[in-house]
Amino acid sequence: MATAAVEVLSSNRMLPGSHALDPVLYPRPTDLSQLDAESVVTGWLSLSNDHLQSGASDLSKVFLSESYWRDLLCLTWDFHTLSGRENISSILKAQSKGSRITSLAIDQTSYVGKPTVASVDFGGTLKGIQSFLTVETDVGRGRGLVRLVQDPDDGGKWKAFTLFTSLKELKGYEEFIEERRPTGVIHGSHPGRKNWKERRDAEVNFEDGLEPSVIIVGSGQGGLTAAARLKQLGIVTLMVDQNPHVGDNWRNRYHQLVLHDAVWYDNMPYLDFPPNWPVFTPKDKLAEWFEIYVKAMELNVWNSTTLTEAIWNEKAKHWTVTLTRDMDGKKSIRTFHPRHIIQATGASGEANFPSTIPGLSSFHGPLVHSSQFVGPQSAGAGKKAIIVGSCNSAHDIAQDYLEHGYAVTMVQRSSTLVVTSRALIDVTMAGVYCEGGPPVEDADLISHSLPSPVLKRFHIDATRETTRRDATLLQGLQAAGFALDNGPDGAGLWMKYMHRGGGYYIDVGASQLIADGKIRVKQGQEISHVNEHSMTFADGEEIEADEIVFATGYQNMRETARKIFGDKVADQVGDVWGYDQEGELRTIWRRSGHEGFWFFGGNLALCRYYSRLLALQIKALEVGLMKYTDA
Repeated sequence: MATAAVEVLSSNRMLPGSHALDPVLYPRPTDLSQLDAESVVTGWLSLSNDHLQSGASDLSKVFLSESYWRDLLCLTWDFHTLSGRENISSILKAQSKGSRITSLAIDQTSYVGKPTVASVDFGGTLKGIQSFLTVETDVGRGRGLVRLVQDPDDGGKWKAFTLFTSLKELKGYEEFIEERRPTGVIHGSHPGRKNWKERRDAEVNFEDGLEPSVIIVGSGQGGLTAAARLKQLGIVTLMVDQNPHVGDNWRNRYHQLVLHDAVWYDNMPYLDFPPNWPVFTPKDKLAEWFEIYVKAMELNVWNSTTLTEAIWNEKAKHWTVTLTRDMDGKKSIRTFHPRHIIQATGASGEANFPSTIPGLSSFHGPLVHSSQFVGPQSAGAGKKAIIVGSCNSAHDIAQDYLEHGYAVTMVQRSSTLVVTSRALIDVTMAGVYCEGGPPVEDADLISHSLPSPVLKRFHIDATRETTRRDATLLQGLQAAGFALDNGPDGAGLWMKYMHRGGGYYIDVGASQLIADGKIRVKQGQEISHVNEHSMTFADGEEIEADEIVFATGYQNMRETARKIFGDKVADQVGDVWGYDQEGELRTIWRRSGHEGFWFFGGNLALCRYYSRLLALQIKALEVGLMKYTDA
């Protein structure tokens, strides 16, 4: 690491190759008189459907001049955020058989989504009409959401400011749920038939020549949600994980870890948390829930299993995968030929450990990355700990050390976005993910319907409000020498997460300890070298330590792919995370650049939503509705 002082603010830092976003400029507000919202939406839909069916290129009657259409697999087999009439028209004209979307209609199934006057912006200055939609395509059905506002430059005519469409199911290949659920038994006389447990054991162990179409590497929330979605589409799937038990990816993390996201945001597909579930889930409780989920959803998992080789056959369009499985101390080797591999080893990739710092090996005490930290080594009276890093894990670990009696120093090299959990829930999730809020499917539709430039503007305004609510705490942090930022262009936590995957702390208690001087901050200096019992910084200061934890984040998922699957695969796929030119996240949940290889991950909410879209892409490929090279 360099020895010079580093820049303080990291608010606009992005992942290499990703793109910055300009926040939207809202249309001018208009004075809404009494109106029939459903009639307005019906009239707009009539115009829109005429344009879709006729292929008309002039969209001036349907969309505002500055407008957005976010589409997930309805217009094309990819994710798009289209900005402006010209870009929308271009993608419609590029489809040789006309628009894949054949019709849009008002969604009459949701009490939340009926046409209504609603705020378009965060503060409620701009009013419009919002309505859930049903989407019909050439091969499937989906859901959508439109926000209509009056065009002050065209006599106040109602036009789309934002339109969102997302594929939900494929015609003829709907999920095996509700009215299509399995019977569980075949009644009548069937000599020699197996019972449910015998059939499950045979399925899990892939007996009698059964082969998985999909192998998922990893059984955390990414692997589990993807496997559950694929299962309901009839795609035979096997998860493999090196850990001995499902849930160990959470269970083995630091002792005091509790999710910083609230329960209403974290439900998994098909199986919501029970109503007595705590607002914030402890790691071990989540690990146990994962085990329950596997059993309830009848998912196939091989634990204590290592993928030792994976070779893609371009001609046959399948992989040759060799797995080494350890069962009760006995190792067995199996070879499968899946058509798809999903890397679900976590959206953060390999630990980002600064191994080039001089003197690391000379330190006389525990020195680990946060991913390996379980808890303080012992009662810490008179002991000293240094935590390098200043985001979620660093704060949790610093608080754990302090509660064990250690003197704690947090090394903050740049700046950190801090928002209290309470402010985050009350401001950014209010009315959507909350107690008594809409069903999670409707909440997800609202949440994902905002195109990224609109989302950024929303979060700029929301961050002003969370900062106002947290003002006393934030002032205390600054007084303690802790450097703060508000994310890219002031757009807060979510946009910082989208831009770079980290750089923030959702405060659940540690910030007050810093403000009170109980956790010391060493700010703005790089590490010069590590000594036997201390750490020396670029400004010459030496701080004593008995234990050191590097909470320095993680590398790109692509580097994990390189480690597991080799250079040939890693060099062909794209970088993961960070926005592309349109404003969609790069590579994850969509085609990776290597046929038959997919990246999947994210927090519980993102995994819940995008697992369906990933499964639909794979199903479409499997049944011939889609080619890998399709636009």
